[in-house]
Amino acid sequence: MILANTDQIQLNARNGDKKILIGKELAKGLGAGGFPEKGKMAAEESSRELKDSLRGADLVFVCAGLGGGTGTGAAPVIAKLAKDMGAIVISTVTMPFKTERKRVESAESGLEELRNSSDTVIVIDNNRLVSMAGNLPIDQAFNVANEVVATMIKGIVETISDASALVHLDFADIKAIMNKGGVSVIGIGETDASDSRVTEVVRRALNNPLLDVSYKGAKGALIHISGGPDLTLAEVNQIGEMATQSLDPDAVVIWGAKVDDSLSGKLRVMTIITGVSSPYLLGPEEINTLSKTTGAINQELGIEILK
Repeated sequence: MILANTDQIQLNARNGDKKILIGKELAKGLGAGGFPEKGKMAAEESSRELKDSLRGADLVFVCAGLGGGTGTGAAPVIAKLAKDMGAIVISTVTMPFKTERKRVESAESGLEELRNSSDTVIVIDNNRLVSMAGNLPIDQAFNVANEVVATMIKGIVETISDASALVHLDFADIKAIMNKGGVSVIGIGETDASDSRVTEVVRRALNNPLLDVSYKGAKGALIHISGGPDLTLAEVNQIGEMATQSLDPDAVVIWGAKVDDSLSGKLRVMTIITGVSSPYLLGPEEINTLSKTTGAINQELGIEILK
């Protein structure tokens, strides 16, 4: 794990295999001050060191919080460096709370840049975090999002490296799904229910709590199924059908399955759906068009559409 920051204090406070203070001359270790342009210039200043650290990587995860200076400005630069070096780039980012209006504007701009420089962008919306973990202490609440990201990365790495799986997924499979995947969403479901466990595990995997998404017309899916010795072929087939029923008819779907003795009586599914749509991720022009369309429907039919 490589950590990059413009803030020396924050960098020192985190654990990682390697730490890079970006923009030493520009930011002097004091941060980007909330200015994305400064974060971008800091990453560009340190591009040689960043490239040296990324060299040889086939798959790169870029994780950042959008809305501030360093994450918003530097993440797209780092993603592009990795992509230009031939890696598949999966960026995972958090979006700020809607009350942080200025940060939201910066985040939306940064997200658009990141979508252009990554193969796939997985978005976590802090506003959804409130409804999911609003009663937890604040540090624990934010750890929920961190845990989702960590579980996703761990799941993808294990999926590629696990040669003991009944149906093995390799790097080429990941590349086929992630290449130009657009906005994507991770789903993880687990159940020990004895009745209707297939329906329940798929519901939990697709009912993503951290981003309001629509799977209709999605372009690709990676599905990894794990279960105990009681896992049946019929269950694997049913999970695949249920998890992909809303996708585009021409969507690329790849799945893998493994038997894990420690999951006796349990069923676990990890899904990565690419090319999803979300009302939170509309750009200013699309939002303007949507508002006009909504107004026209209200006027024509006398129906109020609540968003």
